Amino acid sequence: LYEYLLSKIATAGTNGQFRTPRHIIQMMVELMKPTPEDIIVDPAAGSAGFLVAAGEYLRKHRSDLFFVQSLKEHFNNHMFYGFDMDRTMLRIGAMNMMLHGIENPNIEYRDSLSEQNKDKDKYTLVLANPPFKGSLDYDAVSNDLLKVVKTKKTELLFLALFLRILKTGGRCACIVPDGVLFGSSKAHKDIRKEIVENHKLEAIISMPSGVFKPYAGVSTAIMIFTKTGVGGTDQVWFYDMKADGYSLDDKRTPIEENDIPDIIARFHNREAEKERKRTEQSFFVPVEEIRENDYDLSINRYKEIEYEEVQYEAPSVILEKVEALEKEIINGLEELKNLIKG
Repeated sequence: LYEYLLSKIATAGTNGQFRTPRHIIQMMVELMKPTPEDIIVDPAAGSAGFLVAAGEYLRKHRSDLFFVQSLKEHFNNHMFYGFDMDRTMLRIGAMNMMLHGIENPNIEYRDSLSEQNKDKDKYTLVLANPPFKGSLDYDAVSNDLLKVVKTKKTELLFLALFLRILKTGGRCACIVPDGVLFGSSKAHKDIRKEIVENHKLEAIISMPSGVFKPYAGVSTAIMIFTKTGVGGTDQVWFYDMKADGYSLDDKRTPIEENDIPDIIARFHNREAEKERKRTEQSFFVPVEEIRENDYDLSINRYKEIEYEEVQYEAPSVILEKVEALEKEIINGLEELKNLIKG
């Protein structure tokens, strides 16, 4: 019931935040498969949808954790962290967590990008859909984030933040606007280079632009990477999602076509993807090619489209057919005239 009520909060806040569709959240949780030992954070938590979904995933797939006292303690007290700057959303998020059986969630008021956020090397899993299109003053942003990427854009600063707050070996699945993948400014390139060269970029899942309707029509992608500090990107897996089980207009009515089960199955069996061609919906791109392309991570840069050759008839044959049709029309008109006169 509470989830249903949340779905009716259809307004975007001042920072451009909006509700992430629940089936997209569930897909991201299933891609990351949280473990009972994970420490999970969403630095732009909103109604805490990612944290709730992670908790529900663990209840369903790892219910054995509730029979181990230390893991049960961890689940209820130290596993879930969510921060936001909207006090109303914090209340909604904390209530959401408690209603889903997490006794003591760490939902706090915090400007995640400011100096107020001291977290470093603390979490093992980031699940987030940070606000896009935000622009902050340099004074409002933590200095160590600006060292990684000198920008005022929130979507780039959040990526730098994820790298800072994760422990080495920690994983991240986050939603980014397409501009992050191919933007040509120095800041855009710097953050992509940082993730590709110093950490392990694993996957880019391109989503259709209707996924966030009716809130926004932005094209987005899911970026999945592991913090290593020493590189490790060898091949990046790309997937071109065309359908998510709902129509891509403002109504978002359920439809048959749905790539989500295919995405989850293929992501967890990427060994079998090695032979797939660039013309298919998913494929690997070697890191050398990404370097050559200035760290461009948009799928269209690497995807190949097969054009089928169409054989047309000779112009003289087409003209003859047009003339024959013309004659038929004139004869028909003559017949009509005679009928009217008669």
